[in-house]
Amino acid sequence: MIGRTAQMDDELVIPVGRVAGVDEAGRGPLAGPVVAGAVILDPNHPIAGLDDSKRLSAPCRERLFDEIQQKALAWSVAYASVEEIDNINILQATMLAMQRAVNALRPTAEHALIDGNRCPQLPCPARAIIKGDSRVAVISAASIIAKVTRDREMQSLDVMYPGYGLAQHKGYPSKAHIEALHLLGASPVHRRSYAPVRKVLEGAG
Repeated sequence: MIGRTAQMDDELVIPVGRVAGVDEAGRGPLAGPVVAGAVILDPNHPIAGLDDSKRLSAPCRERLFDEIQQKALAWSVAYASVEEIDNINILQATMLAMQRAVNALRPTAEHALIDGNRCPQLPCPARAIIKGDSRVAVISAASIIAKVTRDREMQSLDVMYPGYGLAQHKGYPSKAHIEALHLLGASPVHRRSYAPVRKVLEGAG
């Protein structure tokens, strides 16, 4: 399922044609799905200010999220569930979400540029680019789509499973989150294969 390893290139040559940028959000959290974004930008409708989503403020991400949806030639988001993460591990689940996102693009991608050092198996040529979300605009766009989508999902899950603070820490292992886990136990959206959650479950057992 996983393709070749990337190297850090001094100069990036972007392919011509319909090039999809692909990135994920949510590999590190203890709860919630991993989300992949895929975007094909339209050269006739440039978008200013694209950058790694983690380096942008939340209001800026929201504004760019809307602009990407309006101006991109194609965009999509896809999930790998908590159950899939626990069953096949987070790396494989991330690759699966990326596959789903690229396969959902209409029009389809002729090339794909993936943030990180691994490529999923895709129906088009793919290249992994280390730190691509801060180096390549189309990957930056994908990182914004993935991040905003996942943050909204965690806000929804916070309503369904109150007490954990999911809307604040987005599932990451903050001190407050760990304390809530020990107090409330694991919810259905917690990743049981992750050590802090597993330890709570073992203690409860």
